[in-house]
Amino acid sequence: MVKILQKDDPILRKTALFVERGMFSTPKLQKIIRDMKFTLAKEDDGVALAAPQIGVSLRIFVVSDRIMEILHSEKINKNQKYTNVVFINPEIIKVSREKEILEEGCLSVRFLYGKIERAKKVKIRAMNENGDMFEMGASGLLAQIFQHEIDHLTGKLFLDNATDIQEILPSDIANHSNKQKMLRNDKKT
Repeated sequence: MVKILQKDDPILRKTALFVERGMFSTPKLQKIIRDMKFTLAKEDDGVALAAPQIGVSLRIFVVSDRIMEILHSEKINKNQKYTNVVFINPEIIKVSREKEILEEGCLSVRFLYGKIERAKKVKIRAMNENGDMFEMGASGLLAQIFQHEIDHLTGKLFLDNATDIQEILPSDIANHSNKQKMLRNDKKT
């Protein structure tokens, strides 16, 4: 069983290695990706996972099918099934000048949350599991996820730049979410 490394593990502070062309379609790479997808699926609050978080220092991250479903929930076809999206050797190729302060957490920094400045929009270039190159633009939550996961691949944790760091235990999460909604509603009035 694969476990998610926590913030003090030195692997999380290393710059991950590029996946070499010869590694695509190998059983080794397919196993790493399967392990990442399985591990991510077990985490109810997980939105994405980078390979270093499971002890593999390669430039790979996976975005959860749950996030893809949420992002496309307004689409007409409600029966469409979404899958995890794999990004290999990703790089940010475009970043908006506009930034925002967002609340963020991490599966490798359990129960600590903080505020971090992220670009509102980004565009990344990556390869899929077959080694085919693709580009994807994102805004909002997906842009935040891309920036967070690419930070993992460069040995950074969100704590490195976060402010207002606080511990929120699972028993307090629902209460914290309700407080955040009330604060947002107060700001609107």
